[in-house]
Formats: sequence, structure tokens, C-alpha cells
Amino acid sequence: MGHVLSHFLAVANILGRMVMMFGLVLLIPCGVAYWTLDGSLSVFLDALSVTLGCGATIWILTYRFKRELQIRDGFLLVVLVWLSLPLFGMLPLVWYLPELGIAKAYFEAASGLTSTGATILTRLDELPYAINLWRCLMAWLGGMGLIVLAVAILPMLGVGGRQLLSAEIPGPIKESRLTPRIAETAKRLWLIYVTLTLTCMIAYRLAGMTPFDAIAHALSTLGLGGFSTHDSSYGYWNSPLIEAIAILFMLIAGINFSSHFVAWRAKSFSPYRADPEAKLYILITLASCIGVAGFLWIKGIYTDPLVALRYAAFNVVSTATTAGYSNTDYALWPIFAPLWMLFLSGFCTSSGSTGGGIKMIRARILFQQFFREMIIIMHPRAVSLIKIGRSIITNEIIFAILGFFFVYLISIVLMTLALTLSGLDEITAFSAAVACLNNLGAGLGAVGPAMTYASLNDFQIWLCSFGMFLGRLEFYTLMIVFTPAFWRR
Repeated sequence: MGHVLSHFLAVANILGRMVMMFGLVLLIPCGVAYWTLDGSLSVFLDALSVTLGCGATIWILTYRFKRELQIRDGFLLVVLVWLSLPLFGMLPLVWYLPELGIAKAYFEAASGLTSTGATILTRLDELPYAINLWRCLMAWLGGMGLIVLAVAILPMLGVGGRQLLSAEIPGPIKESRLTPRIAETAKRLWLIYVTLTLTCMIAYRLAGMTPFDAIAHALSTLGLGGFSTHDSSYGYWNSPLIEAIAILFMLIAGINFSSHFVAWRAKSFSPYRADPEAKLYILITLASCIGVAGFLWIKGIYTDPLVALRYAAFNVVSTATTAGYSNTDYALWPIFAPLWMLFLSGFCTSSGSTGGGIKMIRARILFQQFFREMIIIMHPRAVSLIKIGRSIITNEIIFAILGFFFVYLISIVLMTLALTLSGLDEITAFSAAVACLNNLGAGLGAVGPAMTYASLNDFQIWLCSFGMFLGRLEFYTLMIVFTPAFWRR
């Protein structure tokens, strides 16, 4: 028991500092509330005080337990960060909108910080500027990952970051390093992230958005968070130009940011051609846009093929990248189209992107393993290898991906059954499970693109919140902490 307490207190010390850093972010909506006089300044000041106070208290009480992180500590810290920060992120929401209650306010904050984009709020157009900005800001922070931000900052506080990054980014290529020092890597990734966000912001503004909408939607777009400042999302503007800008930056955000970094450093597009995920990601997404557009045109949903392509392209890209925006209620389309879009959300985005799902690299390896098994069945003595680029994928990686995929499917099934048992209809339950585990946000049925999660009861809300964390931490990171072996010496 002593070693467990020692591990926990060492992690709590760093958690306290991260809570304080998160509290400092609240200064941004505080400034907006003060500048716009939108009536929300007091709740943000209270939230700032509570967050900084709690973080400082935890840090001071555990200061003497400060030490370098071990791998096990990294997993525990990641889980504690992602589960606890929504508690502080929800404070402005629950204090300004007390009718929400704890469950729904926590859900909204968790949805932002996991860049899921599922919402329980309505009448977004009437909310204070600072509240809407805070939602989008949480989605932006969650997009790249608060842990990566901490990796860039914590070394200055005397804490190593590699254990954090390993726990935060589980997957077959997590060990790749872009610069010799992991903190330098995180800083460069954040520099690219900020630059792309500013570029998107300017593009939105030039296309006709107000300055506030351009800022809020740029944050949400690059984070693939899906939060909007309007109930009708991108249908509010009814602008093909704004939608085209959103499509471009959603596609960019769905590519591995390591490739963006290498391309920026080399001042060349060749790294994208060498990326084992980018080509398939773009090809499948764009082919799906054309296919869904043709399907909608043939079915007579849109009589003009260009109009069909406009609506299909925006909603397919938004769903495939797990952004979760919409410019029409695609739940009213023939069921094949929205189901295909849900399917895309499960695997399209690249590892190292701000998107959700199992990621394209895993899907590609699983697909190659399927053909490998057929070759072995036909030719038992043949030596068949799976290669990604010039790298041979070992059996250990393949087995890990198979295990991951099994847990992913089982999680969808169990969550669907639990939501159905709690009273949801089958379509709503299944799509909510897929949307939360893939960090997509919008589902079908009662949680469709024109609806919110407000109709769900507290049990369903808590279950969906847990599903968002499972998907954001890619299952293993969260589940490991709940195993008895994790806590043994």
C-alpha cells in the first residue's frame, strides 16, 4: 500500500501544476467577458480562483513527493488529467447555467477537452461570447492534447516528458521522434498547430465570418472538436466558400502532425507522399464524397449534382475527420449515407492527428494482415511479411493491433447494449456509442446532427462521457489503470 500511495502523491504533485496551468487558460474567456460585458465575467473569475486554488493546494501538499516520472506514473497522470480537468472546465458552465446539473456540465466540458463536439446546449446564438469561446477553446486544447502541451512546459519545471507522451499517444508508431528532445518536438508541433489555426482564422474572416465566429470556429476546426457558436452549425452561413475553407482545414487536421512538421522543415510536399496514412486518408475521404454525392443525386435528394456534391463533401469530410460539423440534417438522408459516414469516422484519420477512431495506420495493417492470412492458407510454407513503406511490421505489433481492434468492437457492442437497456432506441444507442468512442459527437436518431444529447438521462450522459475518454485515450491507457496488475509492486 505504501508504494501505491507514493506513486499517487508523486503524480498528484505534477497534476497540481497542470491544474494551475489549465486555470491560467481561463484568463482568456475572463478577458473576453470583461471586454464584451456579456454578463459572464463573475463565473469565470470564480472558476479561475477555484482552479488555481485547488491546483496550488495539491501542489503544495505533495511538494515533498516530487520526483522524476516512471512509465507507470505517466499512465496514471494522463488518466487523472483527462478525468479531472473537465471538473474545472465545467465550472463556468454549471455556474452560469445551473439548470444543466453536474452530469451535463461535466459532459459538455469532457466533450470539449476530448475534442468530441457532442453538446447538450441549445440556443447557442444567445449564449455569452465568453461561454461559447470557452467551449471552443477547450476543443482546441484537447485537439492536440493537453499532455503534449505539458510535455513542452514541464521540463522547465524539472519533470521529464517522454513518459507522458508514451502514455498519451499509444499506437504502432508512437516511438517516432522528430527532434532529439521530446520537449522540443512538442513545442514544434504546437507551433504548427497555432500557425494553422491562425491561418484558418484569417480565411474564415475573409470569407465573411465575424471576428468572433472566425476565432471560435478556427479553434474548433483545427481541434476537430465540432463545437459551433450557432445551433445550425455551418448552416447558419449557407456559404459554399466558408464550407470549402472548413473542408480544407478539417482535412489538414486529420493528417499526422508529424508529417506537417517534416514538410515544414523540408519546405516540400514530399513528406506527405511518403506518409503511409495520408494518401489513403485523402483518397478514401474524397472518393466517399463523390460516392455519397452521386447516391444522393440518384435518390433525388438533390436534383443538382453540384448541390449534392456540396452537401455530401462537407458532411462526409466533417464526419470522416470526426469534426462533427453539419450544414444540413443528414440524418434525413437515406440511411446508407449516414451509416457510411459513421463507418468512415472509425478509421479515416491519421495517427498523430487531432481526429478520433482507430486511425488509418491500424486499419491499413489489419487489411494487409487479412490478405497475408489468405496467402498463408493457400501457401502454408510461404514467407509473407507486412510492410509499411520500408518498415516491416512485426507480429508483436500486429497482435497488439488485433487486441486493440477487439477491445474497440467490444466497447461499441457493450456501450450500445447498455444505452439500449437504459431506454434509448437502437439507432440512437448504436450511433451514440460510435460517435462517443470515435470522438465524433453527432450521431443519428435522438443525437443526430440537428439534435443534442440533452434528452439523455444522467446514466446515459455519464456513460457517454466515459466513452469519450475511452476513445480519446485509445482504450488501453484508461483501462490499464483499472487493472489490479497496475497497482502491484
